[in-house]
Amino acid sequence: MESNLTILTIDFEASCLPRHGLSYPIEVGIADDGKAQSWLIRPHDDWAGWHWSAEAEALHGISLAQIYRNGLPAETVLTELAVACDGRRIVADSMIDQYWLDTLADAAGQATPFLIDHVSLLLDEHRADEERISAAVAFADAHYVERHRAASDALWLSALLDHISGKAAVARPALVRLG
Repeated sequence: MESNLTILTIDFEASCLPRHGLSYPIEVGIADDGKAQSWLIRPHDDWAGWHWSAEAEALHGISLAQIYRNGLPAETVLTELAVACDGRRIVADSMIDQYWLDTLADAAGQATPFLIDHVSLLLDEHRADEERISAAVAFADAHYVERHRAASDALWLSALLDHISGKAAVARPALVRLG
C-alpha cells in the first residue's frame, strides 16, 4: 500500500561502520525535490572512546577536527532534524541509518522522533523491476556524482525515487550544509 505522505530521504555519515567498533553519527542529511540540507554532529560525551575509522574519514572526507570545530550538539541536530522531518515519510537506502538516528536520539536524551523506512519498501510499492531500478540508479548517478556526504547521498536517493515514481526532475541540487 502506497503512503500519501511526502517522502523525504535521509542519509548519515558515521565515525565507522559498526562492524569495526562502536559507531556514532557525524553528519546527517535530508533531501526532497532537488533540495537538501545537512548538519555536522559534534561528538557527544556519551561517545567518548567510541571508534573513529581512518577508512571512513577517507570515504566521507570529514575529519574529527572538523566535526569538533563545526559540528552542532546532538540535541540541536536532533531537534532541527525532527522539525524538518515532521509529517514526512522518511526513507534511507541503508538499514543502519535507523541505528545512527537512535544513537543520536539516545545522546540527546530524547525518544527517536521517527522511524526510517528502507527504500526497498518503496520499490516494492511501485512494483519496480530490475530494469526500472537500473534506469533509476543510472539517472541518480548521472545527476549526483558527489557521494559519501550526507546531503549528496540523500539527494541521490531522492533522485532515484523520483525516477521510480515518474516525477524525476532535471534541476541541479541546492545544498545547504548546517554546522
